[in-house]
Amino acid sequence: MKAIVDLCVVPMGVGVSVSAHVAACQRVLEDAGLEHHMHAYGTNIAGDWDAVFAAVKACHEAVHAMGAPRITTTIKVGTRTDRDQSMQDKITAVEAKLDGST
Repeated sequence: MKAIVDLCVVPMGVGVSVSAHVAACQRVLEDAGLEHHMHAYGTNIAGDWDAVFAAVKACHEAVHAMGAPRITTTIKVGTRTDRDQSMQDKITAVEAKLDGST
């Protein structure tokens, strides 16, 4: 099953700046070969359910390995069975409505 996930991993107990931890998680997603797009408060990820959630686990492992004693994560998951839909398809559909073309 394919999934589109919005992931926000927040290390706790590491100080105010978490950009190094976010970068480590981005490397995990890159190494996993998953389509992903970072945004200001998380990352959208698309791929096979098992691969996506294996990468989420690997992100946690990487961030803990950096010394974060705790992590809080927010995950939103979407799946479809009626058709394939990419992250860009979802954005394009909204942009078309904003442009008035549909």
